[in-house]
Amino acid sequence: MIHWLFIMVGVLLTHTVVAAKRPNVLMISVDDMNDWTSVLGGYAGKVHTPNLERLAKRAVNFTNAHTASPVCCPSRTALLLGQRPCTTGIYNNGQWWRPHLPTAMSLPMCFRQNGYRAFGAGKVFHHTAGFNPPDQWDDFQRLVFRDDPWFRGHRLNYPWSKPVPYPKGYPFGGLRGTPHEGDWGVIPGLAVEDYDDAKSVDYAINVLAKKHDRPFFLACGIFRPHLPWYAPQRFFDLYPLTDIRLPKTRTNDLEDIPAEGRALSARRRNEFLHIKKHGKWNEAIRAYLASISFADAQLGRVLDALEQSPHHRNTIIVFWSDHGWHLGEKNHWHKSTLWEEATRIPFLISAPGVTLSNTRCSRPVDTLSIYPTLLELCGLKPAADLDGTSIVPLLKNPAAQWTIPAITEFQRGQCAVRLERYRYIRYADGTEELYDHHKDPNEWTNLAGDAGHRSVIEQLAPWIPQQFAPNAPSKNAYRFDHKTYTWTPKNSKK
Repeated sequence: MIHWLFIMVGVLLTHTVVAAKRPNVLMISVDDMNDWTSVLGGYAGKVHTPNLERLAKRAVNFTNAHTASPVCCPSRTALLLGQRPCTTGIYNNGQWWRPHLPTAMSLPMCFRQNGYRAFGAGKVFHHTAGFNPPDQWDDFQRLVFRDDPWFRGHRLNYPWSKPVPYPKGYPFGGLRGTPHEGDWGVIPGLAVEDYDDAKSVDYAINVLAKKHDRPFFLACGIFRPHLPWYAPQRFFDLYPLTDIRLPKTRTNDLEDIPAEGRALSARRRNEFLHIKKHGKWNEAIRAYLASISFADAQLGRVLDALEQSPHHRNTIIVFWSDHGWHLGEKNHWHKSTLWEEATRIPFLISAPGVTLSNTRCSRPVDTLSIYPTLLELCGLKPAADLDGTSIVPLLKNPAAQWTIPAITEFQRGQCAVRLERYRYIRYADGTEELYDHHKDPNEWTNLAGDAGHRSVIEQLAPWIPQQFAPNAPSKNAYRFDHKTYTWTPKNSKK
């Protein structure tokens, strides 16, 4: 008996020592941030993102990175479960993953199972009630909408919140007739430290300042530049209206694309037309850029805290956006398309002892790579059911040969495949688009019907998933108890 006791103690001590040597993980996410950053150059004018530049100096900057899905919930669920929408059936924002996939192992759960402490704050999973089970975390600070509670809260299934009247001065962008979240501007009297993102970052700073007896996984979810585009005045001041550059558009851009593509473009177009009609297009773009710079400033606070902490030499940093955003390209306003503007994202990884400083990688990658990459970097056993591929080879050598494309899904059966040169789109009805980014970076000319490019399609088409899981049940199929964080099917007699 004593012999076995010594063996067990030895095993536990070995596990503790091994865990203590493993690197920490700091995962910073942003919402709706497209390639309009200084590290990607998607905007024609100057963008103020000095902290992304600062991170890029110590990281690999993936310049051809794409989301798993151009919608918040399926994108984040795919990344954090390591499984594509076609595997999980999570295709839209109205589907809870836990009651549908009760045995799924999320990224924070995986780290906890391997001896890490898991901390989080802000928008990591989709932000409304029921999407972020607390049993995944040692501690989590949920996103508090201090700056825009009047249209969120109870309307997005936070049962503990109450309706709040519009604040005096709404709409701050001076434009009525758009959805409540479509506002932008400066909220008078709201101090910078009281914005929701500042509170999430405060939490991350506190975690980084502490000593930990085990390695940690810390997720800090920054909500900006998601609508509404509210930011302190100094971030608007970075972008004089006279300097705002509108995106390049073409009047007949949609004439050569299938009906399904035109339907995607038309989603929320009324908002765009309303904004243009009232001469607010440049103001809206200014607000989006201000929100990007505000998010960047919050990133800077996290980087400062890490550099001043005892963990700075042993912490992996991964930075990603859940998807991009259209600001008029393809005559579209919002996300929810399979074109470049909605799928291309900022994505950077810094791994001490692995990554070379200030390097860029143009190989196509998608966010399904994050889960397996972090496991490999931390010396953890790879999970067998992950859909993505580790990109550690690209972290070690950004110019390494790479034949795997980035894959993006939107709605069931619709998919985009991105190589370094081409984007291929196939809709559920079998219609197609093909773009040559070497000659057509704006994706204005659909080459899918060109016989000379059929071989390219034949090369890319096999990457389209062969099967698409049925849609997961809508959250309306469940009763959610926020006190116990449990879901009961509405057809259950319990």
